[in-house]
Amino acid sequence: MKLTLQCFKWTGALAFVLLSFLGTVHAKEAALLAEDPVVEKRLVHISEELRCLVCQNESLASSRAELANDLREEVRKLIKQDKSDTQIKDYLVARYGDFVLYKPEVKPLTWILWFGPFLLLALGVIGMALYLRQRQSEQTAPSSLSDADRLKVQALLKSGDKS
Repeated sequence: MKLTLQCFKWTGALAFVLLSFLGTVHAKEAALLAEDPVVEKRLVHISEELRCLVCQNESLASSRAELANDLREEVRKLIKQDKSDTQIKDYLVARYGDFVLYKPEVKPLTWILWFGPFLLLALGVIGMALYLRQRQSEQTAPSSLSDADRLKVQALLKSGDKS
């Protein structure tokens, strides 16, 4: 009994040590910032307006995907070539399409992105209004009884009281 308990403790300790080293094997070294802090500041500003092509709902600045690192390097190179922010964005849009912009421009190709949700909302409101109007017209108003029908009802009620 003591032998198996002691063996179990050593196995657990060995597993703990191996697992703790396993986590450091896959860790990457932090990327160095550019030598010029102005370039790095511009890179952060531009990459906050760009979408990560892998993560899709994350900005290029906050993404840790390898493609995002490559795109940030590409933007750094363009900044060092004294390209303006709009030239850099135009270059990336020409290469990757409007999807790379976190807020795409309003133009005929992106109208569905900008106005599609409002169009769907308007169609939903119109559809609901038509449905409610049709439903209201289908409901019939309670018909009023004629004098002869009232007399019959009163006679039936009185005959029921006598029984």
